Amino acid sequence: MVFVTVSSLVSFSDSDSVDIDIPNFDKVVHFCFYFGAAFLGVFFIRERTKADTSLKKSVWYAAVVAIVYGIIIEVLQYSLTTDRHGDILDALANSVGAIAGAFIAKSLFSGERWLKWKN
Repeated sequence: MVFVTVSSLVSFSDSDSVDIDIPNFDKVVHFCFYFGAAFLGVFFIRERTKADTSLKKSVWYAAVVAIVYGIIIEVLQYSLTTDRHGDILDALANSVGAIAGAFIAKSLFSGERWLKWKN
């Protein structure tokens, strides 16, 4: 997370990277990163607490921490950098990704079935 924080606040405008222009692709990247962060956060919380924290609480903690972190990063980009900008849509993509990641982790490992099949 330290790497993400630093790279979010440092400009890469002088780099010789390939400039591919896909509309709103950055929102997909934001969604995917926060999906992964919250998904892994659920397991981090469960592992660190030796499963003393319920899966439900772990899901909520991971989602809330990822959402708050994403909002803080966007505010810092807006207020501390001159060539980067905070974007409400980036914060929204971060939040949706975090919620999706946390709840997919819950659904995969809770043992509950979403669909009930009749025999």
